[in-house]
Amino acid sequence: MTTEDKKAMDAGQQASQDWWRTEIIDMKPGEIRYRGYPIEQLIGRVSFAQMIWLMLRGELPARREGELLDAALMAAVDHGPQAPSIAIARMAATCGVGLNNAMASAVNVLGDVHGGAGEQAVELYQDVARRIDAGASQDDAVAAALQEYRDLHGKFVSGFGHRFHPLDPRAPRLLELVDAAAKDGVVSGRFAGIARAVEAALGAGRSKPIPMNIDGATAVIYAELGFPAPLARGLFCLSRSVGILSHAWEQTQQGGRNKGPIPRQFLWTYDGKPQRDVEV
Repeated sequence: MTTEDKKAMDAGQQASQDWWRTEIIDMKPGEIRYRGYPIEQLIGRVSFAQMIWLMLRGELPARREGELLDAALMAAVDHGPQAPSIAIARMAATCGVGLNNAMASAVNVLGDVHGGAGEQAVELYQDVARRIDAGASQDDAVAAALQEYRDLHGKFVSGFGHRFHPLDPRAPRLLELVDAAAKDGVVSGRFAGIARAVEAALGAGRSKPIPMNIDGATAVIYAELGFPAPLARGLFCLSRSVGILSHAWEQTQQGGRNKGPIPRQFLWTYDGKPQRDVEV
């Protein structure tokens, strides 16, 4: 083999290695490093939530930061079979597919309407913050951001109100944790204040308030911790996957075949044309 052949081979090998470039993982036989940390040093020392942070952000979080992220992830794992993702996981399991198929089917419906509220709430909070930084008062910033949000998304504001809970029991507890972390200097508390101002604006002049829900509260945590808004949706997918897995597994153990969204003795409402014959 000539020197030119070796150079050509080396260039081709280098091109193949450079086809994918990542700062996340380095691996060779007998070695695995995440963001530079050897896996054997991470195991037993770093929690799953801290590992998520490391993989997404490139550095390990401080202990209290990791605990806040853990609380947000834990709080949103499940909301029962009336949640589309959970119902789909259970229905998929009755079709005889594996757990991974049932989970994939469920995660695929976590979109703008079911699953995207946290991302949208972070975007709203950040919009308010930008307006305040530009010189607006908090009240004016909230009013303007809400108007723009509604122009883009409609009257329902993600992160506030709940079709099932008059007061979502998860939100106040999460905000307590944020307040405690802000008091200790772990986070600024700025986005908690913005979220409460949005809540107050939404309830102004109404007989019933529109309280913050789980998505609004977890969005506070993600914003306080500095996560970009799109990652709020990804983090929710990780969180809800726990509930999806547990329901898919439970349904697999219960058995049942081809269970649809309603019991088979009930049929859907047909509102199309009455019976008619094909003209010959």
